[in-house]
Amino acid sequence: MGLLDGKVAIITGAGRGIGREEALLLAGEGATIVVNDVGAAVTGEGGDVSPAQEVVDTITAAGGTASVNGDDISTWAGAKSVVDQAVESYGGLDILVNNAGILRDKMSFNMDESDWDDVIRVHLKGHFAPTHFAAVYWRNKSKSGEPTSGRIINTSSEAGLYGNAGQANYSAAKAGIASMTWVLARELERYGVTVNAIAPRARTRMTENLFGEMASKKGDGFDEWDPKNIAQLIGFLVTDEAADVNGQIFVIFGGNIYAMGGFHPIGEVHRDHAWSPQELIEAKADLFKGIDSGIPKFSFF
Repeated sequence: MGLLDGKVAIITGAGRGIGREEALLLAGEGATIVVNDVGAAVTGEGGDVSPAQEVVDTITAAGGTASVNGDDISTWAGAKSVVDQAVESYGGLDILVNNAGILRDKMSFNMDESDWDDVIRVHLKGHFAPTHFAAVYWRNKSKSGEPTSGRIINTSSEAGLYGNAGQANYSAAKAGIASMTWVLARELERYGVTVNAIAPRARTRMTENLFGEMASKKGDGFDEWDPKNIAQLIGFLVTDEAADVNGQIFVIFGGNIYAMGGFHPIGEVHRDHAWSPQELIEAKADLFKGIDSGIPKFSFF
């Protein structure tokens, strides 16, 4: 008996890295998996469904059920197609894990229009479009009187929570995903659907140039950079036991999981009428009392 017996899941970007491990873990817990991946390069060019097929073959060889979907989920048509495939092939949809993404890292003064547009499209629209069609399915099911339970897991990033030089496009998309998670959680809760997000740190094609040797496996001990670590949190969040976890964002690295809060005041000044620029100059020390007025510095290393 698995935790997800009878569940149907779509996992986007599931041909490699974190998505692959998520697909294998959920399948191991009994879920039927639609493995979505266009098989593009890290920068988004090209296409090859063989990585997705390898994941499907691994699942079926272990006795599970899975199928390949090679649609581009950053398009309306592709997103509808993958949701339709799950519902028509397996009779429903219970879980959507939005994971697909690309990188085009450049400083703002070197970035091309296509670098911005493509990264925003694949990450942000590529999260929203499948979610839209999954939400339509669950809402219609709920309104028809059927019991409804859905799980959406989005993939943000610490770059989206804190910002990272050289990643204006990626950080903006990931920050948008975090904010969108809160909106979707509020909208879909009434239909029995929870929406949460992770900001994972793991060894993948997308991080090998960022973390380099630091992320390599060392010795025979616990591999804190293994993407399998990330899948465990997903396995929890999509269970029935996590039905009360909604609108949360988790940073996860190795065995460390942080439940993150939203924006909150770090300083304040008050009065019963507007401030002039000169008055704010004079009140600056009070506004930033005890804190640094520069770029916030955050680290979980």
